[in-house]
Amino acid sequence: MSDRYDTAARREAVLAAWRSSPTRFREDANAEEDLVLGGYADRLIVELAQNASDAAVRAGIAGELRLTLVDRVLSAANTGAALDAEGVDGLTSLRASGKRDEQSSTGRFGIGFAATLAVSDEPEIRSTTGGIRFSLADTDKAVRELGGAAAAELDRRDGRAPVLRLAWPAPGAPMDGYATEVRLPLRDDAALAAVRAALDSVPASLLLALPTLSTVDVNGRVLRRTEVDEQTVALADGEKTRHWRYVTTAGDLPVELLADRPVEERIRQAWRVTAAVPLTEAGEPAALDAAQVLYAPTPTDERISLPVRLIGTFPTSPDRRRVPDSAVTRFLAEQAAEAVADLIAGCSEHPAVLRLLPGPDLPLSTVDSLVRAAVDAQLRTAVWLPDTHGQWLPPSRALVVDDPLVEIAADVLDGILPAGWWTSATAPALRALGVRRLGLAEVVEAFAGADGEPSWWHDFYDAIDIALRHDPSTEIGEVAAIRVPLVDGRTVTGAREVLLPVDDLPAEAVAALGLRIAHPDAAHPLLARLGAREASPASVLADDRVRAEVEQSYELDDPAPVAEAVLALVAATGIGPGELPWLADLALPDAEGDWRPAGELLLPGAPLAWLIGADVPFGTADRQLVEDYGADVLAAVGTLATFAVVDQPDLDLSDVDDLALDGASDWADEVADALDGEPVQLTRFAAVRDLELIRPDAWPQALRLLAAPPARDALMASCTGELMDGRIVPVTPYLRWWFAHRPVLAGRCPAELRLPSAAELVGLYDPVPELRPSGGPPSLFDVDDSVGGVLDDELLAALGCRTGLLDVLEDTASATDLLRRLGDPDRSVHAAVLPLLYARLAEALAGVDVPPPDHVRVAPDVVVPAEQAVVLDQPWRLAEFPGRHPILGGADPETVAELLDIPLASEL
Repeated sequence: MSDRYDTAARREAVLAAWRSSPTRFREDANAEEDLVLGGYADRLIVELAQNASDAAVRAGIAGELRLTLVDRVLSAANTGAALDAEGVDGLTSLRASGKRDEQSSTGRFGIGFAATLAVSDEPEIRSTTGGIRFSLADTDKAVRELGGAAAAELDRRDGRAPVLRLAWPAPGAPMDGYATEVRLPLRDDAALAAVRAALDSVPASLLLALPTLSTVDVNGRVLRRTEVDEQTVALADGEKTRHWRYVTTAGDLPVELLADRPVEERIRQAWRVTAAVPLTEAGEPAALDAAQVLYAPTPTDERISLPVRLIGTFPTSPDRRRVPDSAVTRFLAEQAAEAVADLIAGCSEHPAVLRLLPGPDLPLSTVDSLVRAAVDAQLRTAVWLPDTHGQWLPPSRALVVDDPLVEIAADVLDGILPAGWWTSATAPALRALGVRRLGLAEVVEAFAGADGEPSWWHDFYDAIDIALRHDPSTEIGEVAAIRVPLVDGRTVTGAREVLLPVDDLPAEAVAALGLRIAHPDAAHPLLARLGAREASPASVLADDRVRAEVEQSYELDDPAPVAEAVLALVAATGIGPGELPWLADLALPDAEGDWRPAGELLLPGAPLAWLIGADVPFGTADRQLVEDYGADVLAAVGTLATFAVVDQPDLDLSDVDDLALDGASDWADEVADALDGEPVQLTRFAAVRDLELIRPDAWPQALRLLAAPPARDALMASCTGELMDGRIVPVTPYLRWWFAHRPVLAGRCPAELRLPSAAELVGLYDPVPELRPSGGPPSLFDVDDSVGGVLDDELLAALGCRTGLLDVLEDTASATDLLRRLGDPDRSVHAAVLPLLYARLAEALAGVDVPPPDHVRVAPDVVVPAEQAVVLDQPWRLAEFPGRHPILGGADPETVAELLDIPLASEL
């Protein structure tokens, strides 16, 4: 260097200028003081690394830097271009630099080396081309030798002369293997501590700003930069390596922007900006702390709120802390924003990229405000957001929905961002970009025209349900207009009138009933929360609409779909015959191919068919129908194998005639008369249909059928009525009334017969005869030929057979019949019973207009004309009436005399 650069001549020229112009000395001292202000040790390390990077650029190689601290001397050795005369001129000319044309240079106008003065008064540079040194002591001595105003100014500054203006030759070569070495003897212990701390904290990210510097050895700790691809770099710190995604843009500043800048800046127009962010092990962007500083390229005091590392050749103040608001700054802010936007777009395959977006907080500096505004503007129009189909779109076309809805919404809507993109943390940034979020109501509306399989709709409901539970503040009413696919192929809006099939509901068959049955594959608990009702086979049968379909089925052009639906429901419920009487109106095909109500059909081979003969209003059910559904199902809808039963609770007496039962209106009239015409509500009404159709000769077989459930249960049922005042009164059951006077027991009416146990009626009533069938289907008589074997006393009593005197006296008709029987000479009376009979009859028939008998019984086996009898009210006078037979009058002989129209003994 001494051969090519005359340091002595340079010193003499500077000293001459200071001697002739003390003001020049003051200006140089002020300039160096401005450069050194705030020259912290960490800034020094960055400046040394920056010089090493620039040397590598000039040499066109991947640079290396070695930083060591030995014997209170900081050494910075680098590869690359050696120090030349132009470089020395840059170092000794304050605010000047030899770095003019290098596009990739990061140094700014030769002022960075002044940072060495923050820790050292004797900086030295050794290079393969020679060396120079600077010295505060030698500069002080030289200035004092000048004397005059320069020396006085030095005293005023406490000896702080502009050290870097005077250079001396330096012996020695750089560290082996390196082109240049900067050696800094540290000023004091404070400088030593500051440098040691700075070396310990040198981050690997330092290499982001120095792309041509591949390695930095810091006291044996090696930092290494390795390019992975065009936008990814691996930064190693010893054994630890972290990948960074980065975007770098560069170019030349427009000349018009530099019009008001210093000459040195106008000469060097190249600019460079880098935006970078670290990556997680999964390759996702890991945002830095929200508050960063701008690197220009050394760290400035300009805070930025973008959580990225932003590095650029921004113009700075002399202390390199602040960035002035200038045309160049604004231009570079636009370029920085473009780099940040490109960086974000390059990471947008991960929703974590949203952490990099500008937040809602206020800008932290002028530069931050400029960059954020530009980033926001560029991201609004850039095509960088991914949708679920792998397409890219600008925010204005992007839609977000809650994560549970993403997959299903993407089947219908374009522009849906993937799951994980919409969170409470990312929502403000996405809203600021103009991304539209669809609420549940909007999602449901968007699906109004969707056409998917029922299972797809089930997935949709599942997603909606999860979204509702995820956000409890959302009202379920927002999704009330949800679409529901039905089993019949229709799709309806809203779930309120929809039935959800459960318990093996034959949904496809039931569709013919016109009900809104949700398709089983779409059924979901959400629909129940929206008003849909669970539909079991039993609940569907209980629906009034089904009943209406059944009642009008006979009038349909094609009753088959309704018949199949109802039969499937009945098969699923397992209901028994007569449980739903209205099912008898269901139109079913008969053996001739015609349609009849189920209640007018007989099962093929049914016992009832033989009992009623051929000339009856019944058809025979189609055999194929029986094979398809079974006899039990057809019987449940009213098709007859045996007697049909009616069993209804809470029936108004006036409605009995609507049941189409033989003589039901006459029975109701008798009940009403017995209760003086007062309105009666029957608490239970049981009956057996079609009794009037039984052939007279078939009653033995018919009785056997009646002895088995459910007919027997109807026969045994009691009957009571509730009057208007709430009183419950007994009512003669319809079946007892009907059978009592029908010759069904070997040609005899049950009311004319007594049970074997009714001893007090012996002689007055005949016993129940032995009943034997005269033929019929063998299936009716699979035990023996005796009907009596199944007609027990309980059942006979239900048919109207007499069980005792109280039974006979229970109603007016039977009591009147008993009065007639007492006068029948062909009958007899038990001796123990006769003394009670007339008194009991008089009591039972009191107030009833009954014709007096022609003959009366005066002894168990003796009947005389009425005019030959007397009612004995005074027994001692019996001898006074020769020729008259006494009748005991009991406690009320006058009532007995009135009933029989026979005089009292006392009257005679």
